[in-house]
Amino acid sequence: MTLNTPMNIDAGVHSRLRPALPGLLLSVATLLFGFGLGIVFGYNEDSIKSRPAASAAAVSVPVYRGDAEAAQAVLAKSWTYMQRAHLHAGGLGTSAIGLTVVVVLLGTGAALTRAISVGLGAGSLGCSVFWLWAGFRAPGLGGTGAAKESLDWLAIPSSGAVVLATTAVFVLLLVALAGRRPG
Repeated sequence: MTLNTPMNIDAGVHSRLRPALPGLLLSVATLLFGFGLGIVFGYNEDSIKSRPAASAAAVSVPVYRGDAEAAQAVLAKSWTYMQRAHLHAGGLGTSAIGLTVVVVLLGTGAALTRAISVGLGAGSLGCSVFWLWAGFRAPGLGGTGAAKESLDWLAIPSSGAVVLATTAVFVLLLVALAGRRPG
């Protein structure tokens, strides 16, 4: 066996993996985003929580009408959203890598492999960023509903990409189960 490809990967494996590399890069970036959030949260949670609290305080009268309990409820939900960003990054990033490897192992054509892997990777990263951003925006907007709605432009295509790409992997698996070569 001649090892003439980058990182000593077998040439056949490398040629099948190459179209998936952009999506895999985005998937690993999603994992790093989640790990980074975990480190930042663990290192200085109070500092992270202070920014949304300052946003809520700045709009205490016009948005919350001086209702500290209402502001506190939004701040609590906001922190939950930030934690959700961390969890989504870990789960979606890992799932995106796993599903991309399945597509590569199925021998799917290069264009479809690239499309699925990019959909999984970009969608995973977008979903994770959405939850963090919504968490930071919610206190200044007066609620998580307003924050989510303001970020529909990110949430809808990101989640759609993940669901569509995952559905494509499901279909490819059905095709492979039926004994046909996908793609």
